[in-house]
Amino acid sequence: MAKTASAAAARRRANTELGLMVLGLLVVLVAAALVELSQQPDIPEAVLNYGAGFLALSVVAHIAKRRLAPGSDPLILPIAVLLNGLGLVMVRRLDFTGGEQALEFAPSQTVWSAVAVAAFVLTLWFVRDHTSFDDYRYLIGLGSLLLLLTPLLPVIGREINGARIWLSIGGLSFQPVEAVKLGFVIFFASYLAEKRDVLAVATSRLGPIMLPPLRAFAPLVGIWAMGLAVLGLQNDLGPTLLLFGVFIVMLYIGTGRLAYPVVGVLLAAVGAVFAYQSFGHVQNRVSIWLDVWSRYDGDGFQLAQSLFAIGTGGIAGVGLGQGQPGFIPFVRTDFIFSAFGEEAGLLGTTGILLCFVLLIGRGFRIAMRARDEMGALLAVGLTTILALQVFVIVGGATRLIPLTGITLPFVSYGGSSLLSNYVLVALLARVSAPGVPRHTRRRREDDFEDAEDERTAQPSAAGGSS
Repeated sequence: MAKTASAAAARRRANTELGLMVLGLLVVLVAAALVELSQQPDIPEAVLNYGAGFLALSVVAHIAKRRLAPGSDPLILPIAVLLNGLGLVMVRRLDFTGGEQALEFAPSQTVWSAVAVAAFVLTLWFVRDHTSFDDYRYLIGLGSLLLLLTPLLPVIGREINGARIWLSIGGLSFQPVEAVKLGFVIFFASYLAEKRDVLAVATSRLGPIMLPPLRAFAPLVGIWAMGLAVLGLQNDLGPTLLLFGVFIVMLYIGTGRLAYPVVGVLLAAVGAVFAYQSFGHVQNRVSIWLDVWSRYDGDGFQLAQSLFAIGTGGIAGVGLGQGQPGFIPFVRTDFIFSAFGEEAGLLGTTGILLCFVLLIGRGFRIAMRARDEMGALLAVGLTTILALQVFVIVGGATRLIPLTGITLPFVSYGGSSLLSNYVLVALLARVSAPGVPRHTRRRREDDFEDAEDERTAQPSAAGGSS
């Protein structure tokens, strides 16, 4: 009886997901049609072909999730597909701009979308139980660190815009840091799930600071510190910020000790001062952030054009295909949010941000409802990566914070980013799927029962006291 009810609940969730995906696909197709109509009087056949192809990718992802992760969260995949589709539409729209952007990037991004969906399916196929990562914890951690080092190698390593973060093999370029972020989160989650009780107790003293046992703390901090050092050598401070932030958040969630985020903020302040004094491009970006208009004819041109685009868009935008986003350098990657700000306005960008807020909220909800500690920490880490990426790129484009070289998840042009984010969604789906984990300790059922009893007792207690 319970199995039948569980299967019925899984079908309801899958049907809800299917309905949301259809709604999202309609939004994407309407946006694509508007872009094409802005350039020619009739909707070309290519739009229908594009719509059919994107529909096929979405159906494949839905069926795979329905079969391989039944009962998993029904919102995360439709939101990812919607954001991916809108990103493809904007990349296609930017193909119509002149100059160096006369090249067509939309076909390449479409191919990467297909590869990303394939990675989504393969992740669900091979990772049937997220706690199986426990068996390969150190292999994943050290492998991620070695992968992070590869851009420093001669011949295959490439430096672009001052950051040596690219690998070029056989004409194919990608950023290994996108996969490294996921690897570090998996390692942190697995290690903290096992050592959280030890790390929550301070037994060693370093000057005025009490620390947990160094034997348990050293592997975690060692891999994290080496990762930060390598990113510093690569002049890639955006992922450095992400890695630092997710480490502090997961350490706090895993141990419950407020001292970790407090010390983390202090270390971040010291690191920011050190980076400002040591790296010329950091000083440059801070100077642009403080006074972009005095540098309009030079290094501040990109950010100034971003602000002009967002201001021009106003409330409702100038219309898809009606703006001038081509004036913004690197608009497809770092500033695609500004292109939406000009052509979709405040309403459009708010809708995109609400999609991210909903996706992030569902991620933390998955963490709260996880049946095991490993799953909870994994969901927290993956969701924190997503949240920090959105904050950093949107904050940089709107001059809330200094610029960093990070792409907007699912939306910006870039294959390695799209690939890693679909894998991220697959891992969240795996954690949210019903089932009893095999390797990691389950959360104590009596903890949930005690909490439920306490919530139930509070109203009656309040009534008695009145």
